Amino acid sequence: IQNAELGKRAPRWIRDNEVTMCMKCKEPFNALTRRRHHCRACGHVVCWKCSDYKAHLEYDGNKLNKVCKDCYHVIIGCTDSEEKKKKGILEIESAEVSGNSVICSFLQYMEKSKPWQKAWCVIPKQEALVLYMYGAPQDVKALATIPLLGYTVDDTPRSADLPHSFKLTQSKSVHSFAADNEELKQKWLKVIHLAVKGETPECQNE
Repeated sequence: IQNAELGKRAPRWIRDNEVTMCMKCKEPFNALTRRRHHCRACGHVVCWKCSDYKAHLEYDGNKLNKVCKDCYHVIIGCTDSEEKKKKGILEIESAEVSGNSVICSFLQYMEKSKPWQKAWCVIPKQEALVLYMYGAPQDVKALATIPLLGYTVDDTPRSADLPHSFKLTQSKSVHSFAADNEELKQKWLKVIHLAVKGETPECQNE
């Protein structure tokens, strides 16, 4: 159902056996703990946390019905941007930003003298001057964000064992990254060189 029609007519219910996880938060259903609920507006199968909203649905004589979070916001007219503000900067889903990003890939990451760790790094189109770091591509919350504006880029490799590395420095904060190959490193540098100057980079995901 299109957004404009939500609540105005009954949705097609997705059958319980067609999904293994909540269609909103992706929490797996299992026999014991996760009961399946249906959103009465879009017909999606959701877990109890995501069905904990109620809205008046026109097709049901404006009675209060259980709906999922997304439909709730559409029906009560809360826009996305207000919702994003409420979510807080780190809670933008990785899949959401990766699908609409300037660039995204795994990079090795090191902060100060901690050990290197693998991170899924994304620069989203709508915030092309911010680097988001996730533990994995489907995570629904970022581990950290780096506002790139004003950073200095140093692309000389740090060590022989990680030849495709570069680092970002700004006064006392230093972030080191390493790509798996030179081509990927150059793609990232192309984007970051523009972002640190406040310029919006071209999409590198093609």
